[in-house]
Amino acid sequence: MKRMNGIDRSIGKKSILGLMVALGAAAAGCAQDQPADTTASDQAALSDDNGARLQARCPSDVPAALNPPADATLAAVLPARGVQIYTCAVPAAGGAPAWTLKAPHAVLGKEKDAQAIHFAGPSWQALDGSIVTATRVGSAAAPDGTSIPWLLLQGATHTGPGAFADVTWIQRLDTENGAAPATGCDDPHVGAQVLVAYAADYFFYHPASAGERIQQCAAR
Repeated sequence: MKRMNGIDRSIGKKSILGLMVALGAAAAGCAQDQPADTTASDQAALSDDNGARLQARCPSDVPAALNPPADATLAAVLPARGVQIYTCAVPAAGGAPAWTLKAPHAVLGKEKDAQAIHFAGPSWQALDGSIVTATRVGSAAAPDGTSIPWLLLQGATHTGPGAFADVTWIQRLDTENGAAPATGCDDPHVGAQVLVAYAADYFFYHPASAGERIQQCAAR
């Protein structure tokens, strides 16, 4: 399935709400309609206990470095469509200007069924208002060699009750596009910003309760 092509243009002064609406319209028809799978041991189909919150499949080539802890189980699996925002900046250590990631902006969920938004922090906010921020603990190059990396992140802070209130781990998998431009950042363009379209699937985990079957997207 072909997803969004790269975008290279100024971000201007759009609000996050306006950007979310624009991205949702631009990505129409790009989301997957299949439920998630687990690769915990037997690659069995993930039961759709969470209804509309399980909207993507586990890729077959997840690196072991991105496995969640053994006691974490899937709470939601959502495809994302959005942009990675880069700023042309001089590195803190000095040297030539380079494109630096400023923030992501993305809508999570199938077409016409948005479940959450993703923004700086990195943060994810569900429609019920609950927010989780996370820190990166693992990274692996995307299999296609050009898209942004696959990630494992650990939940750091939580705000409000709801779908993301107990999320402890997040995987970013099956990425497409989103890498910083190879050109266009030099001394005359310091401070410039570009938006690069990307797509990915996000796997959200919470602690498994006693007796609960563990379901994960993990290396076999």
